[in-house]
Amino acid sequence: MKIQQFNISFCIAICICVLSSCKKDGNPNNLPDVSAAEYEGKIDGFTSSEEIYPNNMVAYWNFDGNKNEMKSSTAPTASANDVFVPDGVRGQAISLTGGYIYYAKQLNAFKTDSFKSFTISTWVKILNNGSKRTMLFQLARPAMFTGNINFALNTNSFPASNINELKIQPTFTTVGGGTQDNLNNVLSPKIGSAKWTHVALTYNGGTGIFDIWADGFKIGGYPSRGTGNNLFKSWEPNEVIIGSNYNGIPGKQVNSDVSFAPMTGQIDEVRIYNIPLPDAYVRALYNLGVAHK
Repeated sequence: MKIQQFNISFCIAICICVLSSCKKDGNPNNLPDVSAAEYEGKIDGFTSSEEIYPNNMVAYWNFDGNKNEMKSSTAPTASANDVFVPDGVRGQAISLTGGYIYYAKQLNAFKTDSFKSFTISTWVKILNNGSKRTMLFQLARPAMFTGNINFALNTNSFPASNINELKIQPTFTTVGGGTQDNLNNVLSPKIGSAKWTHVALTYNGGTGIFDIWADGFKIGGYPSRGTGNNLFKSWEPNEVIIGSNYNGIPGKQVNSDVSFAPMTGQIDEVRIYNIPLPDAYVRALYNLGVAHK
């Protein structure tokens, strides 16, 4: 009888050991505990836009009472029809009424050897106008109509009453001397005189992929721009124009082309990086901006 009781007890002990060894470990890789408090108040893991690849952000305009490029402290050479306004994405913004801001200085960040890939991120309040295109940002080449980067908005495509469509058609110059572009032929962000819209470009100099972003989504229809002679080149010397090209600046006209007009609208938080930001980080910039961070 004692032997039988021993056998039963032994079998129960074995079963308990087996069941214990088969219990699923909730942390098989022994990862450290994560504190929820560390993520409180953060957007996509960030407390502000400044935390997005800070070492690769090579130019920045916050337009918070200041038109200088903040990384180099470069002041504009000329500007017209521009005024600071409240209620920007963060702090103040710049409002242009047929205006522009022009920087004649060659910025080191945009020299050929150091600027081979890029991200340009900015926020705009813009309307279509049915007649003229808008140059949101141009990395201009002196005395030339087409710049190294031409962040062009086809505001000529629709009347101002159409706030559901904005055609964005950026171009860049190539190592072969030509240009490449992209266009959002299907998708479009909402726009409006009271709506901040996030627009961005990312270009990968290793793959030739050139993407257009709006409000956190890729919208370009033609991102594959090829390799070889079709890769981007930041020709020198170059200058920066926000809101126009040379033909909209008195005394700087390079030809008779009048397809662009100086910008009417608002612009804020212009950030330029020397890398193509990963997708999640472009979306984070959008989400942080929505939260005014």
